[in-house]
Amino acid sequence: MSGEEFPMRVIHTLAELRAALADQPRPVFVPTMGNLHAGHLSLVREARRHGGPVVVSIFVNRLQFLPHEDFDQYPRTLERDCALLEPEGCDIVFAPSERELYPQPQSYKVAPPPALADLLEGHFRPGFFTGVCTVVMKLFQCVQPSVAVFGQKDYQQLQVIQGMVEQFAMPIRVVGAPTVRAEDGLALSSRNGYLGAQEREEAIALSTALRELAHGARDVTQSLAELEAAADQALRSRGWAPDYLTLRRRSDLLPPTDAQRVAGEPLVALGAARLGATRLIDNLEC
Repeated sequence: MSGEEFPMRVIHTLAELRAALADQPRPVFVPTMGNLHAGHLSLVREARRHGGPVVVSIFVNRLQFLPHEDFDQYPRTLERDCALLEPEGCDIVFAPSERELYPQPQSYKVAPPPALADLLEGHFRPGFFTGVCTVVMKLFQCVQPSVAVFGQKDYQQLQVIQGMVEQFAMPIRVVGAPTVRAEDGLALSSRNGYLGAQEREEAIALSTALRELAHGARDVTQSLAELEAAADQALRSRGWAPDYLTLRRRSDLLPPTDAQRVAGEPLVALGAARLGATRLIDNLEC
């Protein structure tokens, strides 16, 4: 099966998906919630590099939305998404209904370790990573991929999924693909579409704040708390409402010591902040 030789198939049921993949090599999988942009398409191109049929799922997962979040308003753009995917060589779009993927209330859930899942995004969105792990585990069982591709923009999510795959001894290689940015440096995100024109111009301030934070990563004349407070204030002074702007170790997302900062411990600057009604996240390795 190849996107160059066969038309892309759009499949809505698990039975049809399994039948389509029955005689194929194990696929390469890109899970998404749809409303695709160039960042998603870069994941599909990365998937093609690994051989085998490419399966992209499109499913807006209720389990990872808090009650006050935008589940009902999240854009469902399947026809447009398929038009974007076909020229990229996607072989199968798996777009199940909620009833198809969750025919019963999902009472069995995958709870990642609190040491990783309850900080940063998990602190501000309680239960988020349980919802993510549960749907990804279920999609992995549906698709049975050899490789799964995720974007590094969701840095903590990538670590959570990698840990889940490792601890459950799943025969899947999880690949992290670099964040795709607009020309002005804004990380591409489906939620960028919620921004008004002035907000879109302002949105680059988040990546700017993270660059400044990363710039000071090795300068221990400023404490970690001072660096983070300065980044936080820089955004607040522009009308943002930050959840966090922080430097963490890449290995476990815990704060580095001053000695680790000086010694060159691999670090990452991570941020999440609201601009008006829109919550944006980004990160920068340093």
